[in-house]
Amino acid sequence: MTADNPLEKEFLDELVQANLLIPTGVAGLYGRGQVFEDVLERFDRFITAGAAGDGAEVIRFPPVISRKDFECSEFLDSFPQLAGSVFSFDGTEADHAKLLDLIHEGKDWSEHQSMTDVVLTPAACYPLYPMTARRGAVPRGGHLFDVFSYCFRHEPSGDPARMQMFRMREFVRVGSPNDVVPWRDAWRERGAKLLQTVGLMVATDLANDPFFGRGGRMLAVNQRDQQLKYELLIPICSEVKPTAVMSCNYHQDHFGLLFGLKEESGETAHTACVGFGMERIVLALFKTHGLNTKLWPASVRETLWA
Repeated sequence: MTADNPLEKEFLDELVQANLLIPTGVAGLYGRGQVFEDVLERFDRFITAGAAGDGAEVIRFPPVISRKDFECSEFLDSFPQLAGSVFSFDGTEADHAKLLDLIHEGKDWSEHQSMTDVVLTPAACYPLYPMTARRGAVPRGGHLFDVFSYCFRHEPSGDPARMQMFRMREFVRVGSPNDVVPWRDAWRERGAKLLQTVGLMVATDLANDPFFGRGGRMLAVNQRDQQLKYELLIPICSEVKPTAVMSCNYHQDHFGLLFGLKEESGETAHTACVGFGMERIVLALFKTHGLNTKLWPASVRETLWA
């Protein structure tokens, strides 16, 4: 868990007192109050309206992914510290009794759990790549998908904007580089305009993912050098270190190679995605406009409550 930041703690306390977030006793894991959910759903509809003319195929996956597909994604190669696996009991009655004894004694009972065939989804787009590969060759002009899911990353923190379980709305483009790169770049401006429309101050910057270990530092440098990841940043708990609420990512042929995504020409397909961190955007709205939505600027209320 990251060290406490006074501004983060102050904002979290305010959110809890207003019943916007509900503590669970685990860092970074919260329930959401009615008003919080209302704002999130309204902003989600605002995204849908803004992208209505794009013709994206809407797909909704559960917040777990096949372990086989997860292993194929190479997520563990780069982000082992963030992954969450699902384990379950599959023993005998005697094993169950031993498990209960350990629990009652306050001891580690994990030895009586076995890995299942599912893993918690780290990003909403991950189930798409194997699904798309199973559909066959990517047609001329490519695919465009709209996905939304709860996601998990093992990153316990006192920062309310760094949750372990959070929702991600993504648009994902699959096709040739000429299909996906201009699309990704156009969304940098589109995303900023969506956020600015609801009164948020946005900055765009090159970024890199939190790759693990010594080799990860080289991957991060390469990601920046090739301008593969941009983030849209808004101050929530820090003006100096604003929070990324959106990202625009070009994966090149990474997922195409891993999952055998091919264009009709036989070339490996490229992919890109645009992700909205839904909880972070809602937190940015509360931080910017206050905790009482009835007092938000009229232009923002007209946009979200229209």
